[in-house]
Amino acid sequence: MSPADADPHAIEIHIDKLLAEHGMTLTELAERVGVTIANMSVLKNGRAKAIRFSTLTRLCEVLDCQPGDLLTHRKP
Repeated sequence: MSPADADPHAIEIHIDKLLAEHGMTLTELAERVGVTIANMSVLKNGRAKAIRFSTLTRLCEVLDCQPGDLLTHRKP
């Protein structure tokens, strides 16, 4: 495996779980948060390299959660 193929981070995002708990679609979440569906998909699938605090804030507001409900650190 080349360095480009290696997982760049050990952060897991739990948008799928929270969407299911709220009976919400990814499209609806993207609209309510104010980001594109493409960007929300990148975030949901763990391919994002960064997240703005303003986006994290909106995610927490819309999903009625804390940042720790959205993100966890995967231990080796």
